[in-house]
Amino acid sequence: MNIDRAYQLITDKLSLWLRELVRLLPNIALAVIILIVGFLIARSVSGAIKKLLRRFIHNQTLDNLFGSFLYIFLLGVFIFIALSVLQLDKAVTTILAGAGIAGLALAFAFQDIAANFMSGVLISIRRPLSEGDVVKIKDYMGKVEEINLRDTVIRTFQGQMVIVPNKDVFQNPIENFSLLGKRRFDLNVGISYGDDLEKVRTVTLQAVQDLPGLCPDEQTTFFFREFGDSSINFVLRLWVDSPEQPAYLQVGSEAIVRIKKAFDDHDIMIPFPIRTLDFGIKGGVSWQDMSTPGSKA
Repeated sequence: MNIDRAYQLITDKLSLWLRELVRLLPNIALAVIILIVGFLIARSVSGAIKKLLRRFIHNQTLDNLFGSFLYIFLLGVFIFIALSVLQLDKAVTTILAGAGIAGLALAFAFQDIAANFMSGVLISIRRPLSEGDVVKIKDYMGKVEEINLRDTVIRTFQGQMVIVPNKDVFQNPIENFSLLGKRRFDLNVGISYGDDLEKVRTVTLQAVQDLPGLCPDEQTTFFFREFGDSSINFVLRLWVDSPEQPAYLQVGSEAIVRIKKAFDDHDIMIPFPIRTLDFGIKGGVSWQDMSTPGSKA
């Protein structure tokens, strides 16, 4: 008797499901059509957006990211519409609510990763630096090797690869030496107090006037800066026509060689540091007493 009762219950339930399935067949067909149309629309719109973004954002990774995000968003909208046709939207809403809470918890747990990711997106849009640029970020100076959505890779002039999180790149000043296509070399020199300053100026500028590697549209400038302890100091500012480090160092090195030779030819002295010792100050011992045999310090 119990077996017959159980069989009857199962049969009734299967019959009910079958009737519901037959009743929902038009809705299922409509949902499938919505999914197919949604897939085609999402793919077409995503491709069009990628092509449009390439005109403004020259970063393939970021273009693909925005395109994929739009594709998933549109596809999700059509999936939700299809589920609404099947009267399953309430269940999906409950699932999405739970996913939202879980996503909020994950956002707090991975906030540094999210900050680096968003900084990478903003860097790709604003483009304060590009691959191949000579930059200085915080304490690191070198050439940009790679820009990712999470970090920026810099090869220093000593040959080390430094991976800088994009949050640090975005929040700190960036010295980009490649934007202008030229760099300035400041050479500080000291000359003797006994030398003619106008002669020093003329000889120095003549020594570097035809220096290879100088920027033709920038003028070399000369300024006396200060009275030093043992010299009068000046600065010579040379513009190098390349931001690359070897060219920058080569111009500075050749300028030093030429100025030293010109100073030697014109009897201009670069003095050694000089210190004067005064033994006659109050409370001390005079030089005469120091030089007298038997005197005590």
